[in-house]
Amino acid sequence: MNKTIRIGTRDSELALWQAKTVQSALETLGHKTNLVPVKSTGDLNLDQPLYEMGITGIFTKTLDIAMLTDKIDIAVHSMKDVPTALPKGIVEAAILKRANSKDILVHKGLDFLESKGTIATGSLRRKAQWLNKYPQHAVVDLRGNVNTRMKKLEENSWDGAIFAAAGLERINLTPENYLTLDWMIPAPAQGAMLVVAKEKDEFCRKTLSALNHKESEICVHTEREFLKTLEGGCTAPIGALAEIRDGILYFKGGLYSLDGTQKFEIERVVSANQTQGFGKKCAEEILKNGGSELMKKIREVLK
Repeated sequence: MNKTIRIGTRDSELALWQAKTVQSALETLGHKTNLVPVKSTGDLNLDQPLYEMGITGIFTKTLDIAMLTDKIDIAVHSMKDVPTALPKGIVEAAILKRANSKDILVHKGLDFLESKGTIATGSLRRKAQWLNKYPQHAVVDLRGNVNTRMKKLEENSWDGAIFAAAGLERINLTPENYLTLDWMIPAPAQGAMLVVAKEKDEFCRKTLSALNHKESEICVHTEREFLKTLEGGCTAPIGALAEIRDGILYFKGGLYSLDGTQKFEIERVVSANQTQGFGKKCAEEILKNGGSELMKKIREVLK
């Protein structure tokens, strides 16, 4: 079948880089493609914190609609932005090999760490973990695509801002003055790229299956199962990371209060071929040990 695959993407530099990576991989396999950039609600409204906008999938919704109305055939996402429940008629078609999953602090000097300081981030997860470690600091909201956020950091008097390492690496924007936050548990599926297609589109689903990276798929599904069981949307302060080494899956997950004063963390291991339900089991353990009450409080504040 000589079909041109229409690839939907957000129009930021990072989103276009991700879409072009998928485009290149498909063209290498001999397929014709066409990029279709679309602006998302999350990109258009930069003044309001994400959790106040009351939508999960704020960066994916516009592309979902474009796909269901047959304007595009597939869409490329940063997987951490994708809700754990996909819209009816849309399915995961490929998870590419995961990049760096860590968070990094882009800073103007590190003297402030042991005194007072101001950090910028639009993520409740990053804010909660930062305040848990540095309760004396102030955290301000920072929105926009990667380039916009880097510019805002330069223009303001903040001491630093937190970014996903993979985002900066992909578009060669990592500055010299950064610190890897090894202690911070990343967002579920951070560093992973997801390609979705219509459930009924067998051609695209079969074509994209060649791009799927099985090990990355196992890890991010475990993390997202953990997230889904805790009932956290994309904006809740929940972190999860699964890594496979020598046939063993190492998992760590965390749930945090919005102000960082409370945290529930878990670390477990399982054989990499026995991960079914493992993320759920880890989340249930956190819920049983006090996480359930905390989630209730978080939902009351964010509703």
